[in-house]
Amino acid sequence: LNLFRVTWKNEPTLEGAGYGDVNIIEFPQQLSGIDARIFVMVGKWFPTGCHKVGASFGCLVPRLVTGQFDPTIHKAVWPSTGNYCRGGAFNSKLLGCESVAILPAEMSRERYEWLEHIADEVISTPGGESDVFEIFNKVWEIRRTRPECVIFNQFEEMGNVLWHYHGTGPAMEEAYEKQMKTDTSRFFGAFFTSGSGGSMSAGDYLKEHYPHLKVSVGEALQCPTILNNGFGYHRIEGIGDKHIPWVHNVRNTDMVAAIDDNHALNIFRLCNTEAGQEYLREEFGLTDKQLYDLTMLGISGFANVLGCIKMAKYYELTEDDVLGTVATDSAEMYQSRLAEMDEEEGKYSTEMAARDYNRYLFDVRTDNMEEFTYITRKRVHNLKYYTWVEQQERDVNELDAQWYDPHYWSNIHDQVEDIDRLIEEFNEKTGVLANMPD
Repeated sequence: LNLFRVTWKNEPTLEGAGYGDVNIIEFPQQLSGIDARIFVMVGKWFPTGCHKVGASFGCLVPRLVTGQFDPTIHKAVWPSTGNYCRGGAFNSKLLGCESVAILPAEMSRERYEWLEHIADEVISTPGGESDVFEIFNKVWEIRRTRPECVIFNQFEEMGNVLWHYHGTGPAMEEAYEKQMKTDTSRFFGAFFTSGSGGSMSAGDYLKEHYPHLKVSVGEALQCPTILNNGFGYHRIEGIGDKHIPWVHNVRNTDMVAAIDDNHALNIFRLCNTEAGQEYLREEFGLTDKQLYDLTMLGISGFANVLGCIKMAKYYELTEDDVLGTVATDSAEMYQSRLAEMDEEEGKYSTEMAARDYNRYLFDVRTDNMEEFTYITRKRVHNLKYYTWVEQQERDVNELDAQWYDPHYWSNIHDQVEDIDRLIEEFNEKTGVLANMPD
């Protein structure tokens, strides 16, 4: 029984149904221009159309089963740049408790339209994708003034780590082993653009099972905090928030690549317009199935693919190498962005499609990348101090433990068995499973 569909293994339908294989697409090599193969795990078939419903579940459940959150008296607050608060509002609705979604005012119209029907309260903060500091300020205001509210902050909640380590990581392993592996292949690496940093924990899992595997983190070139302590405004919704998330195990990251938001947006447009798809069909022979598969990627999904291509070119990968990544959400969340681009640049044409393919996909380069050393990893890790210790009142001793204690992260990963036991006890006490079929 697939009751709540909080899994990478949903049957590919919008509602109902059961379990299947991990949902992936293989990015066409005709477009990538590289010998290595790229597979993308698809977030569209989660109940919110985005895998963030899993991360919000991971943050909510430990508080629920330990009594720290009581849905009969508390409101759940979900600070986010859009998708996480949608997942949190969905889980809150299942629990029958009130939800408060916090997100920047400049996020896509589709996010707000969805939240209007699910969340009980929506709070807009100033700015756009990279303006998470304003979200944190609102969180502190709520902590001080609304005692009925419980904050589930994905950027620091270790439930986010648990979900991706025990959910996304094994799903990516299974996808490779069952759908991508050949007699001569090797799973070379995984690329994740970082928003909350939770998906990087899937890389921690993969490294334990494929010790040679490289994990690369991505961010927007217009806001290169990891690459060079940079800041700025960008348009890849869901990533790059001018800080290093508390939950990111930087010591286990091998590389950073900054993706130009203009490249990701224009490739998204290329693959999601009639003229663009006509160009891809005629020029590269893409099938209807391949063209449909490309609509499974949102803007950050295309940024992830661009990051994989950069990795492949940097490491000079061959046809025996496989790279994995995720599509957090799909094209349906960004149709308003396509309309905005048409208003600004004119209706999309096959000539524009040819330009965009050659400029932004064929010509992917290895610029704005850095392979990490011990020193560069520590430099990135140390940036956590300014956000989390100085501003958010985290313990500096725990910050040091994240770097120096060899058991810090594994101890977190190992908590899942205790949490699962508490979930089973909770379900038994509430009777929630009593009338369900075996």
